[in-house]
Amino acid sequence: MPLDILQDLGPIFLGSRLKRLGERMQAGAARILADAGLGVQPTHMPLLAGLENGPLTIGQLVQAVGASQPGVTRGVAQLVDLGLVQTEPGSDQRQRTISLTPAGVAAMTRARLLVWPRVEAAVDVLCGGEADAFLARITAIEAALAATPLDVLAAQANPQTLEIREYADDLATTFRDINAEWITTMFRLEDTDRAVLDNPRAKILDPGGTILFVEARGLGIVGTCALQKTGDTGFELTKMGVRESARGLKAGEFLLTAMIARAQAMGADPLYLLTSTKCAAAVHLYEKLGFRHDAEIMRDYGARYARCDVAMRYAPRGAAT
Repeated sequence: MPLDILQDLGPIFLGSRLKRLGERMQAGAARILADAGLGVQPTHMPLLAGLENGPLTIGQLVQAVGASQPGVTRGVAQLVDLGLVQTEPGSDQRQRTISLTPAGVAAMTRARLLVWPRVEAAVDVLCGGEADAFLARITAIEAALAATPLDVLAAQANPQTLEIREYADDLATTFRDINAEWITTMFRLEDTDRAVLDNPRAKILDPGGTILFVEARGLGIVGTCALQKTGDTGFELTKMGVRESARGLKAGEFLLTAMIARAQAMGADPLYLLTSTKCAAAVHLYEKLGFRHDAEIMRDYGARYARCDVAMRYAPRGAAT
């Protein structure tokens, strides 16, 4: 089956998909108009229909068909050239009224007889005999958008774009790849790294630790973090990484907040981490969420990694120390 981006991504490209649908339907309608001997385009028909009940100004036509003023003005000019409409000065000399010419009236009569029934029947077939219900739904959507623009609706909906996922063995490779990506970008993989990344269940989970992932809507899993038990109640927050493709989404902060909550539920004391000054953005995030530089942690654990020159303990402001 050929690739169809608009179809595959569903509601994200609804506007583009409706535009494509409209273009396909109008292409068919243009052929029906040509078969009926009418030298107009489908885009002209709403303008002609709007003028059947009497003259209108450009502004009134814009309201009647719900199109842009430049588009309506251009369409009216084309219909004038075709001899189907005429313009005359209105009661307000600053505006002109547009009305059907006798040729325009005849064209509409022909369209109602030879075009509209064929199009209506085709649309009913496309809608599986439920055209009225489909059109009612479109009317409701149009009314909703008129009341609240799409960008405002999006802000109000505020869908959850990030979610926490628990470790599963089929994510072991993802855990390794995400961490190897950031480590090798700035450092080199050390034996301590390989031992954990190659055996996350044996090195992290079985001794009493945990591993979490953050999943971004539309991107999949973009980050991970682990708690490694290093004492009776002590845990190291370790192997935290976010894919380069997800930077700027605050996925790291979302994940770290969840991991701190998990550590507190597990009674972690101390909860600490080891990192490097090269990871300036990460250090800033750790500080923001309650980790403090700690000489004792550096003394007791800092030798685990050659790259380690920063050691921090979780101690949020206001907590007893």
